[in-house]
Amino acid sequence: MTIITIFVGVALVIVGLTAVINILTLLRLTPVQAAPAARRVSLLIPARNEAAVIGQTIERLLRQEFPFSELLILDDNSTDETAVIIQQAAQQDSRVRLLSGQPLPTGWLGKNWACHQLAQAATGDLLIFTDADVGWQPGALAALINQMEQRQADLLSVWPTQQTESWGERLVVPLMALAILGYLPLPAVHYWPWSIFAAANGQCMAFRRRAYEAVGGHAAVRANVVEDVALAKRIKQAGLRLRLLDGAGLITCRMYQNWSEVRDGFAKNILAGHGRSVPFLLLSTLFHWLVFVLPWLMLLSPAAWQMGWFWLWLLSVGVRAGTAVATRQRPWDALLMPISVILMTRIAIQSIKWHYSGGSRWKGRQL
Repeated sequence: MTIITIFVGVALVIVGLTAVINILTLLRLTPVQAAPAARRVSLLIPARNEAAVIGQTIERLLRQEFPFSELLILDDNSTDETAVIIQQAAQQDSRVRLLSGQPLPTGWLGKNWACHQLAQAATGDLLIFTDADVGWQPGALAALINQMEQRQADLLSVWPTQQTESWGERLVVPLMALAILGYLPLPAVHYWPWSIFAAANGQCMAFRRRAYEAVGGHAAVRANVVEDVALAKRIKQAGLRLRLLDGAGLITCRMYQNWSEVRDGFAKNILAGHGRSVPFLLLSTLFHWLVFVLPWLMLLSPAAWQMGWFWLWLLSVGVRAGTAVATRQRPWDALLMPISVILMTRIAIQSIKWHYSGGSRWKGRQL
């Protein structure tokens, strides 16, 4: 067990130090009295079967004090009342415009095609892509524009504060924060030129139009499931400036409503996030069992103190709890981390099954 103990210890120390550095240097949205004047700002929302949330999202955006130019929402062949709700809003506010999605071309994924159409129709110098389920609190848009101008970002991506209610959400969704803060050094993302240090969150991405067009826009990543990360890499490869910010409660999102949505939503992305490599995904799963489950199991050993496993357990809980506190999640859920790893293993299995059976499905489409 000595080699395993050393491996787990080294891994946790590296993850812990990375998390501490990131938490201390994390850029956050902050309220501003007045955002700097910006040129034309286009808010762009792809929407497919979003009748449950799109009305509230539109209302919150229209209440933003920052004077944006247009709110374009593309109805991506919805089968519910999404288009009706958007059209009603458009009749009440001239800034809102409903676009009807064109048939999905061969070689494109649905969201990428929708975003491409939105960008083509937009007239703004700043293009802000946001999902239909993202919540914009008062002052959020002004805070985003202020940070974009202050940081001189070509792409500014915000990680919304995740809202989780069901146990499936609580035990899985916050692991995104653990992955970003524990595994990706944010100073390298911001200041090092290598595209391997690139990340973004497609729930909220703000581009300068010239930068978006320079990297080929969504057309350049048309078949990529993790198009947000792919675009971030292209930004860095082009020598442009990428910045990531925490939503800090100003921009929020409830991604999923229950365990089945969590499972399928993460399963459609997790393999792509591992370079579409099944062996890499399996190694990643094994890593998380060793680092975040084994310390719990070893506490059952009478010699846990002498072997150092108690301290490794404490460090593993601390890393999970610390990243939760930094991103406004529940720190006490760190005590259920072994269950989170089991659920993520189930998600990995689902993704691998889809990989070998023709691909995943999302919102009625084959990916």
